[in-house]
Amino acid sequence: MNDSGIPQEGHNKIPKGWMAFFAGVIVFLVWYIASFTPAISGWSFYKEYEKEMKDGEKAAASATTDPGKYIGKADAIAEGKTEFETNCAACHMADASGGIGPNLKVALKYGSTPDKIFESISKGRPNGMPPFQQQLGNDKVYKIVAFIESLRK
Repeated sequence: MNDSGIPQEGHNKIPKGWMAFFAGVIVFLVWYIASFTPAISGWSFYKEYEKEMKDGEKAAASATTDPGKYIGKADAIAEGKTEFETNCAACHMADASGGIGPNLKVALKYGSTPDKIFESISKGRPNGMPPFQQQLGNDKVYKIVAFIESLRK
């Protein structure tokens, strides 16, 4: 026997579980590289992103955008008044007579039609009017437009 006291490899075989794991990792890597390398599969994150953006634009274009849909409806005007008092009264006063922001009961600089008022609220205006589209959403802005229109009549 060759027993010198120095540890030596006894030519042990690798356990079958570890061999199966190693083979599985190799198969997974080959599949992953073949599936997600643009030069091989043609897949690209940018293509997916552009597709999602086009789908989103189509959905936004097909959505009904009628800023005047709540004009004259008492319950919507009441909700619009509540939203106005919460979000707009700090600058335009509770009665919309103007303060830091302009008087909303008269002709407005950027247009007085419901669609122009909607645009001013949702996208904001230079020199002080912040956009509220993200914060409120279309429906609440429509109701604020209905409230403002009710004050103008």
